[in-house]
Amino acid sequence: MSNPNNEIIRLEGISKNFPGVQALHKVDFCLRKGEIHALVGENGAGKSTLIKVMTGVERCDEGQIFYDGKETVIRSPLHAQNIGISTVYQEVNLCSNISVAENLLLGREPRKLGCIDWKAMNKRAKAIMQDLDVDIDVTQPLGSFSTAIQQIAAIARALEISSVKILILDEPTSSLDAHESDLIFKVMRKLCTSGVGIIFITHFIKQVYEVSDRITVLRNGKLVATHETNSLPTIQLISEMIGRSLAEYDEMKKSEFVVNHKKALLEAKELGRSGEVEPFDLELHAGEVVGLAGLLGSGRTEVAKVLFGIDEPDSGSLSVDDQMIKKHSPFEMIMHGVALCPEDRKASGIVGDLTIRENIILAMQARLGWLKFLSKQKQYEVAEKYIKMLNIATPSPDQLVKNLSGGNQQKVILARWLATDPKLLLLDEPTRGIDVGAKAEIQKMVINLAAEGMGCMFISSELEEVLRTSHRVVVMRDHEKVTELSGEVSEREIMQAMAGGE
Repeated sequence: MSNPNNEIIRLEGISKNFPGVQALHKVDFCLRKGEIHALVGENGAGKSTLIKVMTGVERCDEGQIFYDGKETVIRSPLHAQNIGISTVYQEVNLCSNISVAENLLLGREPRKLGCIDWKAMNKRAKAIMQDLDVDIDVTQPLGSFSTAIQQIAAIARALEISSVKILILDEPTSSLDAHESDLIFKVMRKLCTSGVGIIFITHFIKQVYEVSDRITVLRNGKLVATHETNSLPTIQLISEMIGRSLAEYDEMKKSEFVVNHKKALLEAKELGRSGEVEPFDLELHAGEVVGLAGLLGSGRTEVAKVLFGIDEPDSGSLSVDDQMIKKHSPFEMIMHGVALCPEDRKASGIVGDLTIRENIILAMQARLGWLKFLSKQKQYEVAEKYIKMLNIATPSPDQLVKNLSGGNQQKVILARWLATDPKLLLLDEPTRGIDVGAKAEIQKMVINLAAEGMGCMFISSELEEVLRTSHRVVVMRDHEKVTELSGEVSEREIMQAMAGGE
């Protein structure tokens, strides 16, 4: 086969089946030399499986792979690496306690008289990083540097291990701020000038447009389209990713946002915890969504922890439905009808080795007590109800949660707390790390729950979704509530409050 348009790799008609799941169905994809190609789609769209096929982790059931114009079978990750395909994942898998130089050259250290030549190793490592326009002290522990530098070190190691032609970056900026992301983008562009082709997987639509040359959209394991980035309107991209127009969500916002101004469902007065969050006042009514906005580290999560009893307040008072909370604990708050969907679903949310059914009924069972054990029949009834309600993509309630996509794992956690029939739902970054379609579904669900009389607190670092879902917005800065905005609130107003009025 010829190699048109400087293609490094072309995948044709790739299909892959797992038990009960068609992960990929006749997907085509190609990457050119010197381009940044964004691979986007909802969680479960098939992005990870396509990358696994490309890197030899999985073997496709159907289809062909052409590498440098020749049909190729990629036998293993090591084979992929040897022919020039490297992947850098979201979680940096280097050793933070040893130096940058040791990380870059681990297993390939220069030696002199049978011993490591430290001077030569540090000199080589410094040159490697400088080639990427990063000038740091490579003798310092990797963990002493920012996450962005650690990501760049991971990229540098991948480049050093083999002669890389294809670099796959899987969510490299998910935990970075704008400045740190720019460092990664600078490295990506530099690599492209040397002919490296980059596959960029991200949920940040703005970054897709900022750095990519082309975009391939997958949905439900199928190829939707491949576009030149500069010719694709954002609205069209989002519509292709989710398979429907966003107009229904705009109409939903206009028609269903009705605030219930009756007595407060939850009332906090001078509630605070030393070193965590300054004393604050807050009211939340039934049928109302209160947004909590602020920069990372501003105290948003700390507010949720104090309200849910994870952290015991040392000042102020808290009442739910006019009942004063005397013993602050998660169990006590659950008994008062309060639920918390935590920020880190992997560390504090899902239990990966349990099934969807078992994960969903956990909080419900805890509320009932272990003497009132839910029958298997009741467990399946509850699980199937919320799988259907939240459109959780799974062949069975007995699927292990760890096998689900991130968006579906998030829905399982929501199902767990909805099953307790709460009066008040605290949602801490419920859409972090999930795709735009799942985000829209969760936003719609929050609005619908409020319309049915539930009180909701919606914590998010994305101002657009705070405005989309909330009746009022509380702004945090430096662990302190600085203002409360209602009515027609703009992103500019929130940003000014977050920045101290600048």
